[in-house]
Amino acid sequence: MLRLKDLREDHDLLQKEVADYLNVSQVAYSYYEIGKRMIPFELLMKLAEYYHTSVDYILGLTNQKEPYPKINDKVKI
Repeated sequence: MLRLKDLREDHDLLQKEVADYLNVSQVAYSYYEIGKRMIPFELLMKLAEYYHTSVDYILGLTNQKEPYPKINDKVKI
């Protein structure tokens, strides 16, 4: 179960405000919230950054709200 509605309400936002941020219609966003339409991965990533959480949390795969650490560009192998 997606946590889109819970996150939006926790931040006191309207569907229209989130839809505008994602550059989609309010109707399209409402379909994402109720599971009538699959949300594109790019929008999930954008929402995870916006809400400072992880895609896994939004998707309900973890209960840890904190985002994962960013990957360092200079990873040594």
